[in-house]
Parts: sequence; C-alpha cells; structure tokens
Amino acid sequence: MDTPDTALAAIDYRLAFEQAPVGMVLSRHRIIVDCNLRLCEMFGATRDALVGQSFRVLYPSVVEFERIGKRMEPILNASGRYADNRMMKRLGGLHGAFAGETFWCHVSGQALNREVPHEAGIWTFEDLGSRRAAKADLTPREREVAAQLMKGLTSKEIGRVLAISHRTVEIHRARLMRKYTAATTAELVQKLIAG
Repeated sequence: MDTPDTALAAIDYRLAFEQAPVGMVLSRHRIIVDCNLRLCEMFGATRDALVGQSFRVLYPSVVEFERIGKRMEPILNASGRYADNRMMKRLGGLHGAFAGETFWCHVSGQALNREVPHEAGIWTFEDLGSRRAAKADLTPREREVAAQLMKGLTSKEIGRVLAISHRTVEIHRARLMRKYTAATTAELVQKLIAG
C-alpha cells in the first residue's frame, strides 16, 4: 500500500509543469528561464524562441513592460505575490496565433525572494481572450486604465495605482467610452468584460 510520501515520490513534477492547463514561466530578473507548452501555444512561439528572452517581448509596448514592472515591485516586496489582468502580445504564428495580436491575460506570480522580487519567480498566464477580446485599438495607458476599471476602481483610486492624476484617468476613460461606444462607465466595464 502506498503511503502519502511514496505517492508524492511517483509524481513527475516536470510533466506536471509541462502539461499544466495555464501558461507557466520560471524567471530570473524578468528573463524567461523556462516555460511550458501552454505558454508557447498562448504566445504562438516555440520554447527555444522564448527561453532567454526578456518578458518585454510579451508586452504590447516597452512602456507597459517598465510601468507594470515598477508597479508590481512594492506589492511583491510586501506579500511575495502579484496578480492582475493586462493586455499581452502574441509573438508568432504558431498554434493558430497571429503575430502582434493583443489579448487580455490574467497574470499571477510568486517572487522567490521578496527583498529582491524580480530576482527569481514563478508566473502563470491565463488567456482571457476568448472571454474578453481586444476589439478597440488602445494606447498603453488606455489598456492600464481599462484593466483598473474592470477591477471596479474609481478615477481617484486608478490615479493612485497608476501614479497619475484622477483627471488624466477621466480623459482616458472618456476615450475608452468613445472607442467602445459606451454611454456610461458601467456600460464600458460591461463591454470590456464581455469583449
């Protein structure tokens, strides 16, 4: 009869990582050290094309890569964990992906050292694109404001999170409302969530 210890010994953790239903990445200093098959499918690239690359290649812009990296650092320092919904960018045309296409993605991660949060981490990526399509052509800041609106934050709260004035948030929200032809913020959020 197997004991819990012998049953655990029989689990192939490499296979579990490789076959996970979400994209998984092991990172060091925001560089992809290893990734699983689901991540390759999600971003339309081979493992060889991703390993050794900066996470930067997965973002729609350098600005978003830098801003999100700075924003997550104090949270990782405090709790060791971080999660958000954000726009990401597909790299290639493998697995039915279209190179350069943006899509909504839920990203969550665990820093292995809170004091140096980007030193090493474990990250998961869940493609929300089937539920929340990116229909409008958005600027990097509009994407950030949209992600915060979907969390239910007010303009002042979004301003604090993004380190911008609430009036700037309101300008971006108004542009989002025009692009999504929404009459109210509630309708905008509904359209962002529904795709």
